[in-house]
This record gives sequence, C-alpha cells and structure tokens, in this order.
Amino acid sequence: MFKRFSVDEHVSNTSKVKQSVQRKICQRIAEQYPLLDANDGALMEALLPKKSPLFVAKCTGTEHLQLIVAEDGTPLFFNMRDGPFLPTLKLLHKLPNMMKQVRADKGAIPYVLSGANIMAPGLTSKGGEMPVTIEKGEPVAIMAEGKELAMGVGIMQMSTDEIRSKNKGIAIELSHFLGDDLWTLKKVD
Repeated sequence: MFKRFSVDEHVSNTSKVKQSVQRKICQRIAEQYPLLDANDGALMEALLPKKSPLFVAKCTGTEHLQLIVAEDGTPLFFNMRDGPFLPTLKLLHKLPNMMKQVRADKGAIPYVLSGANIMAPGLTSKGGEMPVTIEKGEPVAIMAEGKELAMGVGIMQMSTDEIRSKNKGIAIELSHFLGDDLWTLKKVD
C-alpha cells in the first residue's frame, strides 16, 4: 500500500476536521484499541488531545486511503474505505502493546520487509506464534522472530483457528511495513 507513496503525488488534500468528526475518529480508535482508553483515557488524550486540532490527509489513487495526522504533521493512523484504523509503525513502536500481535518466523522476515503478505506457514512453523485468538478482519501487529518491535501491521484474512487448521494461504494482508514510504515519511504538510 505504501510501497511507492509520496505526499506530493498521493495526498490530494489535508484538512482540519470539525470537532464532531474528530470526536468520532477518536471514539473509533478508542474502541479498536482499548489500551489507549484505559486509565481514564490519559494515553488517548496525550496521543490525540481534544483541544488540539486533528488533520485528515485524503489520498488519491490508493483505494480511498486517509491518514490521520497530528497538529505537527506526524501521521498517526491510517485507514482504507472506512475500514479499521491502523497505527503507523512509528506510533506502534512507541506503544508496542496497543494492539494484538502475531509473530512470524525468521524465514518470513525478508518477504515481509519487501512488502509481501504473511502466509499461514510463517505463523504456524517453529518460530511463528499466535498467542491470542484473533478473528478475520481484525488489525494486527506483525512481530519478527527474535525482535522486540513490530515489522509491520496488517489485517487478518483468516482467524487464528483457521490458520492453525488450514496452514496454507494468505493469513494477513500487509498494510504497512518497515522501510516503506510511510515509514520514511517525516511530516504531511
């Protein structure tokens, strides 16, 4: 999705959203990632302050993609076609436990870092791990065997039970990975 992405080519407009839209976005993010809303929402308030403006960058040619951008231009979340909001890897590295995680084995790492989807055997083989039950369509952080921080984020294409039983096919559709153009993007102006 972000393999060949640039602000100049793909961002059609960036606009400050109304307070009502900002509340809806924050509410959806808080529902998806309950950790952010824990402790009376202190983490959510630090991440997306109510008093601070929120910007949405709408992108063209990339399947109705929108970036949720902080006041300083830092991209925080993105989503496609009203799908789930996914955190950028820079945000996920700051808050590593904000979403469910799976671990891919060492053999999958070079493929993931070149933009390939995660196949079921990469999660079920020795070194791969799916510690919690995750349903189809849920966002997930993709960890690498032997590493502490996520190497990608994606959407489950099968539930963890299906992955264990079938053990073939695309398990996770990769949305964003280390080294892609969203990772290298500093600011959205």
